[in-house]
Amino acid sequence: MSDIEVLRDAIAVMHGCDSSHLSTEPVTELFEGEIAWTGDVEVFELMNHAKASKCYAWSYLDDSGETQYTTVLEIPPVISPETAVKAALLNAAKE
Repeated sequence: MSDIEVLRDAIAVMHGCDSSHLSTEPVTELFEGEIAWTGDVEVFELMNHAKASKCYAWSYLDDSGETQYTTVLEIPPVISPETAVKAALLNAAKE
């Protein structure tokens, strides 16, 4: 199963809808002049979601080496792959 297919499955589980891959966008997020996160964000069009038409998704390895998946709906203030990464990093910092 490709990374795109795995992310589509994650979107289906987390947000209860099907999706179609639109593009891959490279994102580098800086914090105080240092790279806080860098990677590719996959952009998906959502089908029949009540609140969002797009979703941003990516995978990463956690501290134990396990693959984790992040999906962020395009609901303002999230309006781009960059703002999706910022929102996910802020959410992770709160936890």
